[in-house]
Amino acid sequence: MSSNEKVLNTFATRVRQMILQYEALKNENDDLYALVDQREQEIKQLQEELSQAEADYNSLKMAKMLEVTDGDMEAAQKRVSKLIRDVNKCITLLSEK
Repeated sequence: MSSNEKVLNTFATRVRQMILQYEALKNENDDLYALVDQREQEIKQLQEELSQAEADYNSLKMAKMLEVTDGDMEAAQKRVSKLIRDVNKCITLLSEK
């Protein structure tokens, strides 16, 4: 085998190795792009879930503010009764003078 044939064989071998490396890198790149797409879908889904959870939270918070329980009503009646007694005492004190 002449030196030219050895060089050509070596060159051909290197080219095949480069082609194999290129194919491997191309497959890895495709896998990584697929992974990025999957992560973007997950992020989008999680953002939608977060938005829904925030909307639900705000709705529940509003409902809680509007909710009037018996305990709240009873406490409010007691406060109003106490205020009325205080006003009546003041009126009585002013009437005596």
